[in-house]
Amino acid sequence: MALPPKFAGHRLRAGTDQLPQHTLELCISVRPTLASQYRGQLQVIFRQHIQPWHPSSTLMHEAGAAVLRVAPEKFWEFSAALFKQQKDFFDVSVVNETRNRTYERLAKVAGHIGVEEREVLKLLTVSDKASDNGELNTGNFVTDDIKKMVKADRAVGVHVSPTVYFNGIEEPGISSSFTATQWGEWLAKNVI
Repeated sequence: MALPPKFAGHRLRAGTDQLPQHTLELCISVRPTLASQYRGQLQVIFRQHIQPWHPSSTLMHEAGAAVLRVAPEKFWEFSAALFKQQKDFFDVSVVNETRNRTYERLAKVAGHIGVEEREVLKLLTVSDKASDNGELNTGNFVTDDIKKMVKADRAVGVHVSPTVYFNGIEEPGISSSFTATQWGEWLAKNVI
């Protein structure tokens, strides 16, 4: 599956680009196992998939897109940090704060892993003023990136998280409840 260059930070570079590699597309936290045990055999592409029934999911993915712009080499580290702090951004945790306040907290997560917090926040903040042509739904500086990510997911039929593709074919038996043991077995069987 194609990966636009501006989203190159989604790709885990566990091996050299010269070797033929299987392609596994997923959005879960098995990165350490993949990087250590399948170096040079497997290319991993992290596809950001927004869950619209959790409104703050959009904000978290926008933060990921901002990190991709500011420090693409830190995307995986930021994603891991955000997974660890995800409950801080669940519905109940953000219901009484403004969108821009949530962005401030997300930018702090980026700052804690060495990404320039102010630059991330600048990309995320939504203005409280209409655009020059009077538009009120102005979004932020990563809105167009998010639109492209959503279109890419829709194009291949991603409807749930995680949706895993292996060599371009969906693997419906993999779910968010997959254990480390199950991943180990699945990878050993399929990455040959």
